[in-house]
Amino acid sequence: MKINQYIDHTLLKATATQSDIIQLCNEAKEHHFYAVCVNSSYVSLAKKELQNSPVQIAAVVGFPLGAMSTEAKVFEAQQAIANGATEIDMVIHIGNLLDGAYEKVEHEIRAIKQAIGTHVLKVIFENCYLSKQQIQHVSQLAINAGADFIKTSTGFGTGGATFEDVALMKEIAKDQIAIKAAGGIRDLETALKYISMGVTRLGTSSGVTLVTTGIADKHQY
Repeated sequence: MKINQYIDHTLLKATATQSDIIQLCNEAKEHHFYAVCVNSSYVSLAKKELQNSPVQIAAVVGFPLGAMSTEAKVFEAQQAIANGATEIDMVIHIGNLLDGAYEKVEHEIRAIKQAIGTHVLKVIFENCYLSKQQIQHVSQLAINAGADFIKTSTGFGTGGATFEDVALMKEIAKDQIAIKAAGGIRDLETALKYISMGVTRLGTSSGVTLVTTGIADKHQY
């Protein structure tokens, strides 16, 4: 599979405008990316721009902090699907995980997966705030809850994806769940290494550069 089919072409910054989202969608069509990844308020616009295109629409939920109520996340996920999203990237309640409230974390993931049915659910951990043990523990929670992907980062924390963290996730995931690496993937060499480690999706705003020059602006997520 070509690298463009690993890419979720991403634009999640607070200053994103409608014209920015339209450009994102046009780039995704031009370069045949797997999906665009947008805030849920832009799902309807993305659906309009991607009509008759195979590009999928991923919407983030509970983004970027994850500290919203489960009910709010479930509603946001359902609304995003109703508006045309085909995938949901949810942020876990990081505080609950750090408190050791594992049942709450697993329950929330399961509730969102049940709410979106057969649509793809990716679970964002924000690994920069977690210990190695916590990364592996929450990987298992996501598997237990029926999620489709585990994902490293939002790109808005203190750090993004790392090879070490992906290796930890892969130890638990094996072939039970897919892995998405996101945050700080700006050059082709890094992207290809993640793929060689078993990652099947890359979240990056540098997708165009990855498929055209292989070198991206170091200031971009």
